[in-house]
Amino acid sequence: MEQRNESGWDMSNLRTPEVENLLEVLSAMTDKDELYALFEDLFTIREIKETSQRLSVARLLDAGNPYTAIAEATGASATTIARVSKALNYGSGGYRHALDVLASRE
Repeated sequence: MEQRNESGWDMSNLRTPEVENLLEVLSAMTDKDELYALFEDLFTIREIKETSQRLSVARLLDAGNPYTAIAEATGASATTIARVSKALNYGSGGYRHALDVLASRE
């Protein structure tokens, strides 16, 4: 069955047993060193840095920073900033939840 998020993206291909297993593992892990080790094994350094960069972009967008300042601060392309902005404003709420988690720990 097709599932669409708030932005209309088809999410049915994402909800697989393999992704469910990954989410189960990530949600159960609390030790940062273990998480670093898992990320190092699962992803390339570039993938980790790009994913982390997107979260930084989301924080700066949420704070009201202009694209040019965000690009300068993070090195993200205008395309990446626009994609993060679209997801932040019209996505399924993942960035919002992540930003709330970070804000609660500051």
